[in-house]
Amino acid sequence: MSADQTTPRWSPGQIPTDMKAFNQNLIKEFRANRGQLSGQMAGRSLLLLTTTGAKSRKERTAVLGFGKDGNRYVVIASGNGAPEHPAWYVNLLANPIATVEAGPEKVKVRARTARPDERERLTPLVPYIVSQQKLTSREIPIVVLERS
Repeated sequence: MSADQTTPRWSPGQIPTDMKAFNQNLIKEFRANRGQLSGQMAGRSLLLLTTTGAKSRKERTAVLGFGKDGNRYVVIASGNGAPEHPAWYVNLLANPIATVEAGPEKVKVRARTARPDERERLTPLVPYIVSQQKLTSREIPIVVLERS
C-alpha cells in the first residue's frame, strides 16, 4: 500500500482511525494483486467476504482473517471486540450465501455459525479469537464458510 495522505496509518495491535478507508484500500490492493498485500499487511492470511446487506440488499465486502478446515474457510465475527455482532455477520444470518476471495480464488460459499460442539476443534484455526473474546462479553461466533 502506498504511503500517501489517503492511506490511514496502521501498526499491529492498533486499530486505524478511519477503518472504512483502511479496509477500502486493502480491498483495492487485494484485488489488484490477486490476494497479495504489501507493507505491514504482507503475509497475513486475509480473505474478502462479500455479503448481501440484510436491509439494503446491497453487496458489502469485509476484510477478515481466516483459518482453513479442509476446503472450508473459518472466520470469527469479532468486530474488534465490539459489544454487537459486525454487520457482515448480521448479513449472513439474513442471507447465508456469500462470496469469498482468498488469494487468486473466488468462490461462492454458504455460511453457518459453528455448532457448540465444533468450537473447541475450530478455535485453534482462528487463535486470535482468544484475545478478541477478552474484549467483549458476547460470545464471538465462529463462522464456517462452505463452498456451495
